[in-house]
Amino acid sequence: MREDKTHFGFKQVDREEKAGLVKEIFSGVAKKYDLMNDLMSGGIHRLWKNKMVEQINFSDATKSYTTIDLAGGTGDVAFRIAKKARLKNVNCKIDVVDINQEMLDVGKDRAVDLNLFSDLNFTCCDGEKLCFEDESFDFFTIAFGIRNFTNIDLALAEAYRVLKPGGKFLCLEFSKVNDYFLQKIYDAYSFKVIPKIGEVILKDRASYQYLVESIRKFPTQDEFKKMIETAGFKNVSYQNLSFGAAAIHVGIK
Repeated sequence: MREDKTHFGFKQVDREEKAGLVKEIFSGVAKKYDLMNDLMSGGIHRLWKNKMVEQINFSDATKSYTTIDLAGGTGDVAFRIAKKARLKNVNCKIDVVDINQEMLDVGKDRAVDLNLFSDLNFTCCDGEKLCFEDESFDFFTIAFGIRNFTNIDLALAEAYRVLKPGGKFLCLEFSKVNDYFLQKIYDAYSFKVIPKIGEVILKDRASYQYLVESIRKFPTQDEFKKMIETAGFKNVSYQNLSFGAAAIHVGIK
């Protein structure tokens, strides 16, 4: 592929165009984002997110923690972290960051409904050019967002930059199923069922077609692990979920 081109699903587009195309998709589905994840994961994404948040360790009750949840506009992960901090009686400042204001607006409304608004900051910001100082956060989380970046390496470099020394990077993403026959079933569901549901229920086949395709273009678990290591992270590991339909990658700065 030419250097000025990148993947947008199975299509090739100019690198400078991709962010706008992705932003357009998520502007259109912002109010139905959780439903979208339900359709794409059969509802299991909720359990996967719980698994990721389990790896946030508030080990020092006297410490004030800082967390950034990137591409987390609707707050689904941030709410879990905030509730865990409250349960542990720990002070944790959480910045919810997304490039899409419509997604953030949905998150703000939900935070008010859940009485969690005071625990969260909502910031509209590009994950490849984060508007935070170096070494600002103890934890960096991103769920089902990194595959949509134009330059994943740059997003990882920014994650490394804003984490404190010893800080933890946590990424939950759709991944590669590690069983041949299950992969065939998963492919049939993904390519034949999900776009059709998007078309019939949400009147939006194209967005769901892109999202299914974007999963297939994302690196394998081992390839992504190497990318995280190249960004500078240590002790990088991953945990497959649901036979590899998703995976949690973890790294330490």
